Amino acid sequence: MDTIDTPTLFYGGLVVVASGFGLLYLLLLIWSPAPIITRSSETFYRSAKSPTKPLPLTQLDDAATVDLSVIIPAYNEVERLPIMLEQTIAHLESVNDQRRNSPKKGKWTKTNSKEESKSRPRTYELLIIDDGSTDKTPELSLSLAQSTYPQIDIKIISMAQNQGKGAVVRHGMLYSGGRQLLMVDADGATRFEDLEPLWDAMEEITGGDEGGEGVVVGSRAHMVKSEAVVKRSFIRNMLMRSLHTLLLLVGVGHIRDTQCGFKLFSRRAARKLFPHQHLPSWMFDVELLLLAKAQDIPVREVDVEWHEVGGSKLNVVKASLGMLRDLGVIRGNMMLGRWGVGKGRKVKVE
Repeated sequence: MDTIDTPTLFYGGLVVVASGFGLLYLLLLIWSPAPIITRSSETFYRSAKSPTKPLPLTQLDDAATVDLSVIIPAYNEVERLPIMLEQTIAHLESVNDQRRNSPKKGKWTKTNSKEESKSRPRTYELLIIDDGSTDKTPELSLSLAQSTYPQIDIKIISMAQNQGKGAVVRHGMLYSGGRQLLMVDADGATRFEDLEPLWDAMEEITGGDEGGEGVVVGSRAHMVKSEAVVKRSFIRNMLMRSLHTLLLLVGVGHIRDTQCGFKLFSRRAARKLFPHQHLPSWMFDVELLLLAKAQDIPVREVDVEWHEVGGSKLNVVKASLGMLRDLGVIRGNMMLGRWGVGKGRKVKVE
């Protein structure tokens, strides 16, 4: 019986290994998303004050114009958006009413103390970014801005085509004027009043410094055994547990809940994160947290209240497969130096 000599086995093994790595690299190239392109029309907004003539948005590299920007990605949200806006604006105005009646109220200046800054009304803007909806979401948004909230700074931005939640949040962050920038889901699943503990945590991280760096992540991890989570489907809960296990391997296992759509960024931190973001899909949060980790940007988790809201567009099976693919794409591209700090810095506008 003929035997295969050792050199033949060795070189044959090398060919198999090289072929395997080559296949993985080819899949990485195929699965990696194309660069996120910003269309010129997407750098303008409509509002109650200018419903027909689009006005230019503030860019992230510009100086801040308000205390808070609320970034609301919206795709076919005719049913859920009005309730979310009502809750959001009610809270923000309630806080400002309390501050206006505070004996410590005063106009903000850079020399104000931390306590003085807490006592003045908080200026804010709401950016509703429509991700190519097929319903009347942009029309409804403008109608609400004109008829129900004419005194509130609501900006409606229309993406030229559907790109995904990650791309829309990135766009909103790149074109907003807040000293602090909050991403929040249009379904209103997270109690908006929980902005206040997030805000306080940011103040602790940055010391109240406008130029400070920080990310504060809303977390539902404390609700694992609560009725809101227990009543979710078995498949959804299994997906949640599997995701956390995979995140340990990817490198963000120190964050208990990466996917809560309620995150606050300081302006300086946003400048160091969002221009480098590549992923347009719903796993973009993981890429941002890895970018923050690579740049030693402080990240803190704060417990928030959350409840299931009907009308979710998440397909569990499709989302599970997409999750595995996207985590592999993030990790693979970062390991090979194709993504990361200094990658994708230039924002393309066409």
